[in-house]
Amino acid sequence: MEIDGKMGVHLDGSIDGGVSRLEVIEGPSGRRRRTKGERARIAVESLMPGVTVADVARRHGATRWQIYDWRKKLRAGELLVPESMAALPAFAELVVEDPSPPAVQAHAGFDLEIVVGDVVIRAGADANEGQLARAIRAARAAAS
Repeated sequence: MEIDGKMGVHLDGSIDGGVSRLEVIEGPSGRRRRTKGERARIAVESLMPGVTVADVARRHGATRWQIYDWRKKLRAGELLVPESMAALPAFAELVVEDPSPPAVQAHAGFDLEIVVGDVVIRAGADANEGQLARAIRAARAAAS
């Protein structure tokens, strides 16, 4: 086993099934420090149509959860959209309202319409309650 004097790394050695070669790649390591502007720019980029968060994260050396966190902060106003990206197209908020059911049109002159089988009972608002009850019982008896 040899020791590389420059880097102090073992090279070209083998110990009963161990690593035969080890390479050390030098470069920046540890946490990346991004400015709020960079984070906002990356978050806005991830919101563009047809773009996936995973692709944006990979492109910028970040993780998906970081991008989602930055997007949340962008919506909360903790990160400000850079002026260069403020003019980009944005989505409008979608509001869905429950449509009210269409009103059933009663025939003119009648406030109440009761259908029992083939029998239709129409009455005004001032109809006698007892008479309506008898009419409904009779309609039910005729329908069965």
